Amino acid sequence: MINATHRTDFRLEPRTDMSDTHAEPTRLAEAVVRFCGDSGDGMQLAGGQFADTSAIYGNDFATFPDFPAEIRAPRGTTFGVSGFQIHFSDHDIFTPGDAVQTLVAMNPAGFKTNIDDVESGGTVIVDEDEFTSTGLTKCGYPKDYNPLDDDAVIQKYRIIKVPISRLTRESLATSDLGAKAIDRCRNMYALGIVYWLYDRPLEPTIRFLERTFSERKKQPEIADLNIRALKAGYYFGETAELWQQRHRVVAAPQQAGTYRRISGNEAVVLGFVTAAHKAGKSLTYASYPITPASDIIHGLSRLKQFGVRTFQAEDEIAAVCAAIGASFAGDIGVTGTSGPGLALKGEALGLAVMMELPLVVVDVQRAGPSTGMPTKTEQADLFQAMYGRSGESPCIVLAPCTPSDCFTMAIEAVRLATAHMCPVILLSDAYIANGAEPWRVPDLGDIPSIDVQHPAADENANEFHPYDRINENLARPWAIPGTPGLEHRLGGLEKQAVTGSVSYDPDNHDAMLKLRADKVQRAAKSIPPVEVYGDQSGEMLVLGWGGTYGSLRTAVDQLRACGASVSLAHLRYLHPFPSNLGDVLKRFERVVVPEINLGQLSRVIRAEFLFDAVPINSARGRPLGVEMLVEEIAAIMNSGEVLA
Repeated sequence: MINATHRTDFRLEPRTDMSDTHAEPTRLAEAVVRFCGDSGDGMQLAGGQFADTSAIYGNDFATFPDFPAEIRAPRGTTFGVSGFQIHFSDHDIFTPGDAVQTLVAMNPAGFKTNIDDVESGGTVIVDEDEFTSTGLTKCGYPKDYNPLDDDAVIQKYRIIKVPISRLTRESLATSDLGAKAIDRCRNMYALGIVYWLYDRPLEPTIRFLERTFSERKKQPEIADLNIRALKAGYYFGETAELWQQRHRVVAAPQQAGTYRRISGNEAVVLGFVTAAHKAGKSLTYASYPITPASDIIHGLSRLKQFGVRTFQAEDEIAAVCAAIGASFAGDIGVTGTSGPGLALKGEALGLAVMMELPLVVVDVQRAGPSTGMPTKTEQADLFQAMYGRSGESPCIVLAPCTPSDCFTMAIEAVRLATAHMCPVILLSDAYIANGAEPWRVPDLGDIPSIDVQHPAADENANEFHPYDRINENLARPWAIPGTPGLEHRLGGLEKQAVTGSVSYDPDNHDAMLKLRADKVQRAAKSIPPVEVYGDQSGEMLVLGWGGTYGSLRTAVDQLRACGASVSLAHLRYLHPFPSNLGDVLKRFERVVVPEINLGQLSRVIRAEFLFDAVPINSARGRPLGVEMLVEEIAAIMNSGEVLA
């Protein structure tokens, strides 16, 4: 964490004065750097350290980790490429960037799969030791072809060939730890080069390595090895005559406070723990391992001291049923999964709807269908969250819009679930779950309490009615099993109103379906209205939801800077919609709905409001590109059609 009012200033190593052979760094407003290589090359560590250093330096930033789907893909193949992209700036930014200014490719496979994302004239630093005939053919390049010698590549990019593997070994030649340990330091050597290129301090990473290996793992020799490689890479950057210039991105203005780098999954963890604390309840989280949601149970399992119980179930059905049981017993019951797991939880979710329990389900969406692409992002599960259960089984559906917003919306999910006594589905996605940004740590006292009430014991009661309605939300009483006088049964068969007895009466069934639907719709009274960014009425409204916020906000800003009449409304509450959404839509001539799917929200908007929303869809397993959005929205505006 850092404090914006007392931010630590760091000195560059190995020295703070500029070499006579190098000019003062060129100041940039922003930059995009990507590290890529084999899954064993430590690209996530290198990129994460660059992000942490940028946070301490005071930059605003957004990251995009890109993991391979295969656990142990053959080394050097395109299937095993791991990448980490960071966009850092001296002003507010909302995306990890479209085009890459500097690419670090540790092998031919990383080069091949990432080079098309580098802007024309961009810098590409490669480990030329890996560009052997074997390495080139393994990733699919033709025999006797090396892209580093291709005139078209050389003319388009600034290729910097560095023998990173050899130089790492030479710089650590005095070590007794062996070649394998030395080769694992290549990522630190590459990181040192990029630190020099972008005028970054070394101290944060040095402290991280000392903390991780010397203090926690009691392996000071490993820490020393990595630190030496880091400094050697920095020295190489300073002394090599390979660079036309180096760059500096100064600190961004910040609101005073304590900050930390946070990912969406980390924010969900902290949000649930905070919500349980604010409700005065214990939290039970049950899940089955699934990418990209597994980090949530990993994070919560380390917080037992805060009344958190975690349970890794044998399958998705067992996980959701365990969470339902915890909720029935009076805990905050939560389960987490991704799209395939949400499908398996569908019947049990219907049970939670029938039992009217405050269950929370986190769906960290990934590309589908079926197993799909486990490590790639998609907004694939909106229909499933809204309709994907047998019968009429309405749930409240929420969607955070940024990594840090996952904290707020996790708390909101618990608040709405307990206030309305119904399941809530929280639709995160792989992009915001794994991506990170600076987060201003809130004051716990500023977060409102969550009012949870259980009926008191009544030993003189003749009969407890579990389906009585206790408030305007139509919530039923949340009675703790075993409370004297409140004995009751719940199950999956249709319930008679008030008494909760099994009922096959057709009129009662019709009434209970309408009541459960009405209960969910009443949540609209307790959710905030949707806000419009930009003009409150005009020619074009861009309507989005979930993790597309950063791309949409940036695209709208670019269009508005060109004089276009474009505004943005971004939904975090999807079922029910904010009560003012219909009025907002009517104030604009046209509405476009960009999504990372084939058009789910646009269809819901058409059905709900009879408004011909125009979809912009891309399902490539990646965040929406800003350049693509600007072109698509501009084309729709220039078409001249009034589609409302």
